[in-house]
Amino acid sequence: MSQRTAPTDRSLRRARTISLLGPAFVAAIAYVDPGNVAANLTAGAEFGYLLVWVLVMANAMAVLVQYLSAKLGVVTGRSLPEVLSGRLSRRGRIAYWLQAEAVAMATDLAEVIGGAIALHLLFGVPLVVGGLVTGAVSMVVLAVQQRRGQRVFETVLLTMLGVITVGFCAGLLVAPPDAGAVLGGLVPRFDGTDSVLLAASMLGATVMPHAIYLHSSLARDRVRHDAERRAAVAGVTPSGTVQDDPSTVRRLLGATRWDVVAALVIAGGVNIAMLLLAAANLPGRTGTDSIEGAYAAIGDSLGPLVAVLFGVGLLVSGLASTAVGAYAGSEIMAGLLHVRIPLLVRRLVTLVPALLLLATDVSPTYLLVLSQVVLSFGIPFAMIPLVRATRDARLLGEFRNNRGTQAVAWLVAAVIVGLNVTLLWLTIAG
Repeated sequence: MSQRTAPTDRSLRRARTISLLGPAFVAAIAYVDPGNVAANLTAGAEFGYLLVWVLVMANAMAVLVQYLSAKLGVVTGRSLPEVLSGRLSRRGRIAYWLQAEAVAMATDLAEVIGGAIALHLLFGVPLVVGGLVTGAVSMVVLAVQQRRGQRVFETVLLTMLGVITVGFCAGLLVAPPDAGAVLGGLVPRFDGTDSVLLAASMLGATVMPHAIYLHSSLARDRVRHDAERRAAVAGVTPSGTVQDDPSTVRRLLGATRWDVVAALVIAGGVNIAMLLLAAANLPGRTGTDSIEGAYAAIGDSLGPLVAVLFGVGLLVSGLASTAVGAYAGSEIMAGLLHVRIPLLVRRLVTLVPALLLLATDVSPTYLLVLSQVVLSFGIPFAMIPLVRATRDARLLGEFRNNRGTQAVAWLVAAVIVGLNVTLLWLTIAG
């Protein structure tokens, strides 16, 4: 009897773990937004395989960062903005929110512009109209979250992530990269200030500040949903919190690790695929410093089908990531200012700056790359408080970071801050 029971228990635990997957895949959408497309294609077209190591390093950093963010939400039942709110004065909360809001707006700019470019490439839609369509569709996705709940929202975004993966990786099946050159790109090095600027853009597009804030909220809400669902199945009223049961927390953290690793392996693979696609097929071609030019070059080199798949991937990337960005901005405001405005209202307000910029003569691709630099500067403001909070025994108790994890986390923060300082110096120095 015991031999039959043990596999059943393992199957139940496995099924329960699988049911907890999802929050990291929502956060991973932020790692494959149109800003990544601009930075990665430009890096591959201009410098070949030189900066492959940046994406590998950034994705490894992202796994640690997103896990720490999720762990904070699981163990404390609070998001990172909520934790910060309890430690800051009213003026401090407002000042902190302003910089976080600037990062969220930069994110929104990249996502709306990316969707508009995709609609223009695929259907000839004017950029401003494309921006409006992107904003409208993102409002539909947000309405799904509000009306159908987080689980359905996660399923929709996971499906969109699958489309993005196919769209951006299809070209590699037609024209595989040079394996030796890819290995050579794993050696850390730069080639002038332009390569440093692009590396900072790629880092800003990979380790996303708003994804750090959001993931803690998503993990917090998933824990609450899981507790409510199990109580409903058992026919009892939820009492206490998961934080009262260390064994439950350990189970949740185990599921969280699988969730983060799986999601970011996919997102990191997509980012690397974009750079390899550009490195193998776009060097020496004119106009590849813009997404429009890269799209045309992909069509010339690999055929119209690959170009259309790439365009569809870009479109879905913009639609999905702009919904996630609006969601993140809402959670940041609610956590820091204790003010929650309807998601759809927020979507309308943040859409305006992107539409105004689309109406100008500034290159959309240039705006995308610059938005990623802004994100890079916002990373320390999310990263440093996260590392400090997840080491705090008063917050996490026995689940706080051990010394090894904390040392690696501070090293990651130092690398990110150091690259940002270098970028600032190079920008000022011209």
